[in-house]
Amino acid sequence: MDFHVKDLALADEGLRLIEWAEMEMPVLRLIRERFSKEKPLKGLRIGACLHITTETANLARTLKEGGAEVFLCASNPLSTKDEVAAALVKHFEIPVFAIRGEDRDTYYAHIKAVLDKEPHITIDDGADLVSTLHRERPEQAEKILGGTEETTTGVIRLKALARDGLLKYPIIAVNDALTKHLFDNRYGTGQSTIDGILRATNRLLAGSVFVVAGFGWCGKGLAMRARGMGARVVVTEVDPLKALEAVMEGYLVMPMEKASEIGDFFVTVTGCKGVIRKEHFLKMKDGAIVANSGHFDVEIDLKGLLEITKEKRVIRREVEEYTLTNGKRIYILSQGRLVNLAAAEGHPSAVMDMSFANQALAVEFIVKNAGRLEKKVYPVPSEIDQEIARLKLSAMGIEIDTLTPEQERYLSSWEEGT
Repeated sequence: MDFHVKDLALADEGLRLIEWAEMEMPVLRLIRERFSKEKPLKGLRIGACLHITTETANLARTLKEGGAEVFLCASNPLSTKDEVAAALVKHFEIPVFAIRGEDRDTYYAHIKAVLDKEPHITIDDGADLVSTLHRERPEQAEKILGGTEETTTGVIRLKALARDGLLKYPIIAVNDALTKHLFDNRYGTGQSTIDGILRATNRLLAGSVFVVAGFGWCGKGLAMRARGMGARVVVTEVDPLKALEAVMEGYLVMPMEKASEIGDFFVTVTGCKGVIRKEHFLKMKDGAIVANSGHFDVEIDLKGLLEITKEKRVIRREVEEYTLTNGKRIYILSQGRLVNLAAAEGHPSAVMDMSFANQALAVEFIVKNAGRLEKKVYPVPSEIDQEIARLKLSAMGIEIDTLTPEQERYLSSWEEGT
């Protein structure tokens, strides 16, 4: 089997971690049981570019149980769990091309190794796989049945590709499913980002000024969790509606230019680039801690930071100290990459259960509708969203009401009023 992982000797440890995650993924487990019987993906090759975590391992197992050949590479050089990659290869015979800390050349070589398998379906997290396919292998892209996208950044890129008329096959925006972004982005990112910051720094959040750049679902979750830890939360935004929402939620809202003067912690979660720039670093307090939980490492302008840095050193694991020309010290976590995956373990399994259930069912939807979908970005069908929510509630032992026949008639009629 063709693969590239750090060390297969780590596989047994990885297997235990995969089993631990599975305990909190009952929805995906139910889907895997059905897939095992029905084999809806039989004969298909799936190329997936995802964070190689315990939760991703359980998604890969599910797809394989459905009859597919699955090939995995990393969607971030620092998010791979080497023991998980080894376990997938050794215990589940799923080829993985990912090593934690791989350089940029190796990262893209691994993406191309997955594309060399000529997948029928792609699963992406950030759209690096899809963009590489479109940029370097357009003829191969024409043969793809469809794909799915896991994160906000990737959906933005793919919608731009579709808007320019260049998207060569249909994509399901899994990120936009309600059972994904309402829970994964909010509760997952909120908790895991705080977890990463605390593991990296061991600093006290209570009483600090915590600046959240971006008030989308990830920003909402992060702001909520930081406030819960006792921090005074400041939000920066470019969208007036989101800024107004943050104000109404009780947060201080101001431009980054002003926030940079008062913040103790800064976290970007925008999906954009250059959110914290050279002029902001120069205004920051001595000792300010800066991290990113957006998908790519472009949200923090590290090139601009280096231009005003006279000394740089690693001061502890996942923490780099930049001493500026003005004498102040700025601390960058995890090289500006996803701090929740680089310094911690990413989202809790319970929320990834819903996200990856969406992935599995979206892949099945693509197969069932192959040839009938246009070359554009589609939302997750509402019936999939509803089914995942129903299964999750059932797994949690929670019951809800159902409409009576009279209520159904009332809601479907325009005639009955006061």
